[in-house]
Amino acid sequence: MSIDVGLIQTLKASLDGDAALDLLRRAVGTPSVTGTEAAFANMLAGELGALGAQAVTVADFAPGRPNVRGLLKGAGNGGTLLLTGHTDTVHVRGWAERWAGTERENPFGAPVIAGQMWGRGVGDLKAGICTTIMAARLLSSAGITPPADLLFAFIGDEESGEPGSGVSAGFRKLVGEIEAGIVPRPDFAVYVEPTQLNVYAAQLGFLICDITVTGRSAYFGVPELGVDALKASHAVLSALFSHSAELERRAPHDLVGSPFLLVTTIQGGGYIAVPGECRISLILKLIPGESLDRAVADLEAAVRAVPVDPAISIAFDYPAGRDHAYGGTPSEIQADLPAVRLLTEAVKAVRPDRGAIEGAPYWSEAPFLINRLGIPAAYCAPGDIRVCHTLEERIDVQEYLDGIVALAAFLARYGEGEQH
Repeated sequence: MSIDVGLIQTLKASLDGDAALDLLRRAVGTPSVTGTEAAFANMLAGELGALGAQAVTVADFAPGRPNVRGLLKGAGNGGTLLLTGHTDTVHVRGWAERWAGTERENPFGAPVIAGQMWGRGVGDLKAGICTTIMAARLLSSAGITPPADLLFAFIGDEESGEPGSGVSAGFRKLVGEIEAGIVPRPDFAVYVEPTQLNVYAAQLGFLICDITVTGRSAYFGVPELGVDALKASHAVLSALFSHSAELERRAPHDLVGSPFLLVTTIQGGGYIAVPGECRISLILKLIPGESLDRAVADLEAAVRAVPVDPAISIAFDYPAGRDHAYGGTPSEIQADLPAVRLLTEAVKAVRPDRGAIEGAPYWSEAPFLINRLGIPAAYCAPGDIRVCHTLEERIDVQEYLDGIVALAAFLARYGEGEQH
């Protein structure tokens, strides 16, 4: 069934905007930098319980770091819809200094300034999580029972940047529970990464590679006793730039664009000596349809083809494994799936300027569902990824409120007919 005007009017009339802002303010005010997700997870467990969700569970995926999930029963004839997102945020280093003496000084204060709420995690992605809870609450207020069972799963460890974390440990646990039958297998998933209420049906893949070039150090006065790692690294860099140019010549993906390679760090050298070791770090973007194994093989072949001193050794390390040992796989679902069409229609019914089908300019955890489990998943939530992870993180309040109404409309119709 399509989204009708009467449904949108009913939902808008039933929305408690003050309660929605209060929930988001409390979410931002509960710090959850990667590794410290427990307090926020417990807060969400309380919210799920208040919704009437069954089997609300707070369970560690790592010591002291829990996921939270719960199942809100629908009418019983619409399958299961997963609403998911990560509880952790990036760090707040530099925030207080940047905004000292202003309303924004506290990164967890969540002030509303000129129609925007500020704070760490407000966009990435606490507004998305709060949107799911408020959408379910809105349906209840409007007297609407969704056709589908709603599986809420809020997980930790998605963000990178903190030592010993950021490997999707929380989502790995959720996937294992689905595979084991502990958690109902969903028919479709909405992952609430920020999209400005557009619908992301594809996303890039990535790998991070640390290349260590090792020679032999020697005092500068007798350079013939050394093997210059920096000189070899210069040749390696040239090969990497050429490899990126080759990747960029490939046909671009309609939603995600072209693959490329970006060198991000160069470290090395010696003090008044022949440099004995250099390290080059890079990130490589893949597009849907490309293989991480193939990408690694091509990358290493390009580097090993470089003519260097036979005494030079070159080692490769891939420190950012996600749903693959080398990194994160790209993913894509059909944009004309009934659930995707319904989601875009629901958004457009509230915000005609949003609801476009696009590709994610980031990597998040939908590939665990799409590539590993065969469960279609799309990203959709309020928030602008361009200001996330920065000292400018904020969200437009009206976009958040519109997102609640749009998601509630989607939930009210998902599972009818062939939507699931």
